[in-house]
Amino acid sequence: MARRRARASQPRPGRRRRCPGRAPWARLPQVASPASSRARGLPRVAPPRAGPSPAKKGAPLETAPRGATDRQAALADFIARLVAELEPLQRTYNEAIWLANLTGEARYEQESARLDARIRTMFARPEPYAELRGIAGAGGVSDPLLQRQLTLLLNDYRAHQITPEMIQRMVTIEKALESKFNNFRAALDGERVTDNRIRQVLRDSDRTPERRAAWEASKQVGAEVAHDLLALVRLRNQAAASLGFANYYSMMLELDELDERELFALLDDLDAGTRPRFDGYKRALDGRLAARFGVAVADLRPWHYSDPFFQEAPAAEVEVDPWFRSQSLEALTERFYRAIGFDIRDLLARADLYEKPGKSQHAFCMSMDRAGDIRVLCNLQPSEYWMATMLHEYGHAVYDQQIDRALPYVLRLPAHILTTEASAMLFGRLSKNAAWLTAYAGVPEHEAQAASAALGRAGRAQLLVQTRWELVMCHMERELYRDPDQDLDTLWWDLVERFQGVRRPEGRHAPDWASKIHFTVAPVYYQNYLLGEMMASQLQHHLLTEVLGDGPQVWSRYVASPEVGAFLAQRLYRTGKTLDWRQTLRQATGRSLEVSAFVEDLARRD
Repeated sequence: MARRRARASQPRPGRRRRCPGRAPWARLPQVASPASSRARGLPRVAPPRAGPSPAKKGAPLETAPRGATDRQAALADFIARLVAELEPLQRTYNEAIWLANLTGEARYEQESARLDARIRTMFARPEPYAELRGIAGAGGVSDPLLQRQLTLLLNDYRAHQITPEMIQRMVTIEKALESKFNNFRAALDGERVTDNRIRQVLRDSDRTPERRAAWEASKQVGAEVAHDLLALVRLRNQAAASLGFANYYSMMLELDELDERELFALLDDLDAGTRPRFDGYKRALDGRLAARFGVAVADLRPWHYSDPFFQEAPAAEVEVDPWFRSQSLEALTERFYRAIGFDIRDLLARADLYEKPGKSQHAFCMSMDRAGDIRVLCNLQPSEYWMATMLHEYGHAVYDQQIDRALPYVLRLPAHILTTEASAMLFGRLSKNAAWLTAYAGVPEHEAQAASAALGRAGRAQLLVQTRWELVMCHMERELYRDPDQDLDTLWWDLVERFQGVRRPEGRHAPDWASKIHFTVAPVYYQNYLLGEMMASQLQHHLLTEVLGDGPQVWSRYVASPEVGAFLAQRLYRTGKTLDWRQTLRQATGRSLEVSAFVEDLARRD
């Protein structure tokens, strides 16, 4: 695939997919500058490996034009030939992916699988890879846009230097698994139900038996996919090992320029830093839930929380959904983005936003052609959950919309997955913001202000809950690829108890972990949600204090000022992938990525 970005809402990662247009095998990597990192910073990134790497037996010799001018001309010609072949393939492939997710029809799934394999096989050709390595090994090129493309293409070709037979096997399994997820409807009380129905029960029902049945139904898909998913994990590991990596997880982190050891040191720091606040929050939450369901705190189990994975903070103090029940979420989304300077009417016209048979139950934003055809898929219901989804997905969409279309095709993408997640999370947060609710949802100002403290606590709770959930996912996925033959069912609940404090059901031994779609269609992705949250907090802080000048009415200006859109368009979106994500963030805020703004959000949201 060309580009898949899994989507999780902000502030609720994991429930929505960003874009089903990237291959789970190897995303087009992002390049970051080497930088030191400690507990307060980010994982250190590995420098780009632009030079030659050990050649496999029988691999083509690396040759390159000798002079700098010749190398530059050769690279420009190489990219022109590649794009002439790749661009129409990716466009056709993305259309097949869109229709497969829209309809669930086998013909589109088969067509997307065929095109997926064809695109991956293009990047598996050893001769073009050798040509690029030769240019890089001879000194690269002086033109910064060409050099940037060279680095990105080297990484992409490197990831695909596996046999066509292995590529085809992976594509076949991936597509079959994705089809199962798209078409699966859980059995509950003798009928097939949607994910929305399960969420409704877990949100609204006060009856423990009904909640337990809904929660168990949400895990049924895990048993359907676990066997094939493990086969895919082993195959991915086999392919990664053939390229010299310890496993697929380590490979994907390196290709995303993240150092695994430093990343998990950061996760350990986040665990320690958020645990006291989370423990206090959860003690209070468990007391409320025990009273609501008439059970002892010690008897609370996963089905007593408000979603299947406890990745969302249960509603507390303020009921937000009634403010949206008579609203058009499309209209609210359009009004907001128009106010801050983005015209999304054409994007809404291309979207598919409501439930239908066979349609994927998730949500994502997809750039079809890197030239303005941008589409969003949702399954809207009039609730705060789906309002946050719309704000989030169109945060991705305006990023894609604003990338300078004069850029080369290879660079007409966001700087990194975490930068587009940051954009989406920045806006997804607003569905519980008092100023936004007054300006767009029509909530009377006095009512919104009266609720603002509770809404702030809800926002802080969500960040806490999602951070603890992200820790589960990151640790689980690393262990999955380190040893797919271990007792993963038990490991899953060990991690859930460790990071989320949710007790496992007695006697349960089932592949509950496999019911999380990201392991299948968006592997090694979850760290980007966490890093994206940090970047979103940093952008928000910069907008409030430096762009809008702070002050008592700053939030009212923040949710309605064209200055917000102009800043993001000029300083974040337009440059696309011409800069690595670290340079992009420094261009926007003048600082490297820090955890301080994120920690301040956790501390000050009430």
